[in-house]
Amino acid sequence: MNQQQLEIMRDHKGFVAALDQSGGSTPKALAAYGIGEDAWQNDDEMFDLVHQMRTRIIKSPAFSGDRILGAILFEMTMDRQIDGMYTADYLWEKKGIVPFLKVDKGLEKEENGAQLMKPMPELDALLDRAKARNIFGTKMRSVIKQNNPWGIKAVVDQQFEVAKQIAKKGLVPIIEPEVDIHAENKQEIETHLHEELRLHIEALDPDTKIMLKLTIPTQANLYEDLMAFPQVVRIVALSGGYTREHANELLAQNKGLIASFSRALVSDLSAQQTDAAFDEGLKESIEGIYAASIT
Repeated sequence: MNQQQLEIMRDHKGFVAALDQSGGSTPKALAAYGIGEDAWQNDDEMFDLVHQMRTRIIKSPAFSGDRILGAILFEMTMDRQIDGMYTADYLWEKKGIVPFLKVDKGLEKEENGAQLMKPMPELDALLDRAKARNIFGTKMRSVIKQNNPWGIKAVVDQQFEVAKQIAKKGLVPIIEPEVDIHAENKQEIETHLHEELRLHIEALDPDTKIMLKLTIPTQANLYEDLMAFPQVVRIVALSGGYTREHANELLAQNKGLIASFSRALVSDLSAQQTDAAFDEGLKESIEGIYAASIT
């Protein structure tokens, strides 16, 4: 574990950029960026286009360690290069941004009001590759849709089981049990989730380091007490489908909670913009998210 990167993630002001759309969500990300499905003929061409998009974001002067602490990458982005450097090395050496890797393989069908992660039989091999590519940590997502105690417990049990496997490799796992923003009884779900998270964190070895990525809670500062555990490096928030303006407004109400936005970060960017307009739009987005993250 890189101690300088750990210090940045634990103590510095800023937020985490989520640039980790995978195969299933890539066409939507490209469409939002102004590139339709007629622009590619196969997956290789599609991923070339999305890497061009991510490269444009990362190379922008607005995208720097002054405001952005870390960036979450998709596996193919980790394996590709920017200006002759692997993406994680470019982020750290050129931008001062800590690199993370999305490791989950998507979601199972809903059961007990929740979607667990699909099996990851090749996780150890992927983690070894991540370490070779100088990745600091990982991210994995589950989704909770109903106030079902069995479903909530199953999600948290699975997340922490995999997190321990990741931590043993010397990487810092971001645990992401997303609560659907449209869920009925969202606040009650979050109350149960908070309790499960607290129990699992208390059971961790004191030297184990994790991060949490959570839906912005209905009850402001619900997760503030979890930030005090020595095992918790940082708690970051997903935008979950909120507009950037609304997500920033909600985030600013939660002391110590910082952003890890994806769609909300890049929602105003398009392939058709001039570089000047693109950079200005990204700068405006980053400054707003940063301001909401340092409250």
